[in-house]
Amino acid sequence: MSADYDTMEVKGGRPVKMWTHGVPVEPEAKEQLANTAKMPFIYKHIAVMPDVHLGKGSTIGSVIPTLGAVIPAAVGVDIGCGMMAAKTTLTANDLPDNLGPLRNAIEKAIPHGLSPKTRGFKGRDAGSWQDPPSAVDAAWSQLKDEFDVICAKTPKLRHTNNYKHLGTLGTGNHFIEVCLDEEGAVWLMLHSGSRGVGNAIGTHFIELAQQDMRTHLANLPDRDLAYLKEGTQHYDDYVEAVGWAQKFARMNREVMMQNLVKAVRTVIRKPFETHVEAVNCHHNYVQKERHFGQDVLVTRKGAVSARAGELGIIPGSMGARSYIVRGKGNEDSFTSCSHGAGRTMSRSEAKRRFTREDQVRATQGVECRKDEGVVDEIPMAYKDIDAVMHAQRDLVEVVHTLKQVVCVKG
Repeated sequence: MSADYDTMEVKGGRPVKMWTHGVPVEPEAKEQLANTAKMPFIYKHIAVMPDVHLGKGSTIGSVIPTLGAVIPAAVGVDIGCGMMAAKTTLTANDLPDNLGPLRNAIEKAIPHGLSPKTRGFKGRDAGSWQDPPSAVDAAWSQLKDEFDVICAKTPKLRHTNNYKHLGTLGTGNHFIEVCLDEEGAVWLMLHSGSRGVGNAIGTHFIELAQQDMRTHLANLPDRDLAYLKEGTQHYDDYVEAVGWAQKFARMNREVMMQNLVKAVRTVIRKPFETHVEAVNCHHNYVQKERHFGQDVLVTRKGAVSARAGELGIIPGSMGARSYIVRGKGNEDSFTSCSHGAGRTMSRSEAKRRFTREDQVRATQGVECRKDEGVVDEIPMAYKDIDAVMHAQRDLVEVVHTLKQVVCVKG
């Protein structure tokens, strides 16, 4: 396997291997990477994906292997956030000329965002909820018992949006898309995570880590690098809770995909099959893996597993291509790839720099929102997805290239 990466040596820390050729990396992100590399439990090196940018505590777009400890803020609060895509037997010719009704059907079927229609969403009784309770209940039945055990240890998690948020999209950069691949096949794709309950779990354990280390915070490069040590009760509780949140996130995407298929069927009457090819992958998570002959905890903060032959999803932006990829199993990257294009600017900066007219031009040909409320998601706020893909050509190969024709933003 070629070594198409740059190595940043860190004084007093582990090396940082960066797959960022041809992709700009802001100085603040490099500083954040160096801070993380100085933590005493980093295993071998940190791997940096081409979509890397500044995050909370650690950069988004990094792979952090650890021995004997975990950094809750590195995993973050959108635990288990990820992508799901499913190929259908429909083709471009089966889509209606006017895609507005299709977008409307999707927006009605899946609670999303903070629009007046969904702002008051509290669960199954909300007027915007279209899914039969059985689909949500079937998923929740696989989650409930373990959640009860977690809540017995941390009672305040009981009063979060858990069951109520199952099957909902959320806000920010979460989205649902109808796409066409290079041969004109229709794909359904969505991006979401563990919603309110995952946020509560992440926030709780970030605070616990900082409390446990309150006498050592001054010695940390960043207080958000506070960690939990293996062998402690808080470490064990976190590993259990984060594993559950990741399971919730995966099932959340499955329930939404079921609703998405049903919504499409209400508009396109031609019979079709879905899940012809399907991928459901996390890109904000932690799990035990074996690398270089050692069992380690691997935190992927904005990165996707790319073991040899493993399928993954790398989305672009509202107006750019997305990719279904197959991993090459590059061990130097801890068998990982990027999770998207990566932001080049903050949401506030995007709103300051761009206008609604810019958004209209950038999303020409896509049935989507084009108002001021989504300018922070304008394609120009993201890195060039083609440059990102080129920089990681030794990590993955492209299986399908997708271009959205409908986009619903959270």
